[in-house]
Amino acid sequence: MPGQLEGKTALITGAARGQGRSHAVRLAQEGADIIALDICRQIESVAYPMGTAEDLRQTAAMIEALGRNVVARKVDVRDLPALGAAVAEGIAVLGSLDIVLANAGIGMMSPDIDDARAFRDQMEVNLFGVWNTVQAAAPAMIEQGTGGAIVLTGSTLGLVGRGGDGTGGSDGYCASKHAIVGLGRTWAHWLAPHNIRVNSVHPAGANTPMVVNDAVAKLFADSPASSGADVGNLLDVGLIEASDVSNAIAWLVSDQARYVTGIALPVDAGFTAK
Repeated sequence: MPGQLEGKTALITGAARGQGRSHAVRLAQEGADIIALDICRQIESVAYPMGTAEDLRQTAAMIEALGRNVVARKVDVRDLPALGAAVAEGIAVLGSLDIVLANAGIGMMSPDIDDARAFRDQMEVNLFGVWNTVQAAAPAMIEQGTGGAIVLTGSTLGLVGRGGDGTGGSDGYCASKHAIVGLGRTWAHWLAPHNIRVNSVHPAGANTPMVVNDAVAKLFADSPASSGADVGNLLDVGLIEASDVSNAIAWLVSDQARYVTGIALPVDAGFTAK
């Protein structure tokens, strides 16, 4: 039985692992071909190990195992010309571009990095990277003339007044994720005449390597509100699964949500209401 995304192509950034990989596999299960992009190297200011070229190869293999086509490339979302080239190549190989998931992002910053650098890196990846992704993809979608769907990855911290503590890393993360809401809403107006819908999803902490790692565990352990947290028991603080976010996105980009645009959708267990 054909999936609900049969014949469509989806561009996904941050696809090497974590939520990006989960989204790529989920959309491939629904019949989509995938343009999978990831930086595949470490950003110096980030406190935890980032995805690798081998991770991206594994994502591509998982997509191919589902019988779908994939174009996987190493691309830094901060580099607009490189993004544009990768998008053009993906379209040339796969034939169209119907869905964009601007998912790439960074989380906890190294305590050894000065605040100004931490703030700048957060904004450049989590905000400029999202802007670059849509700027690289939207013109092709408009020219194609068949509509489409764009989903931006935010955070529950982009919907509430918590998370920043005056440091560059935390303030940059929260500021960038709040800005995602504004971009999604204004882009929904920009692209509506072209039948391209734009929404944002805002997950709580997800059970991915971006959250479940030694650096974040140490932060929990050193927090006055925590007592001896480690990677093993981080799962006890209410993390969601990447698949929960992927399922929400699969619905948002499907025809079942063809009249849904301009929304900021929390994906959590009530965190934003607390």
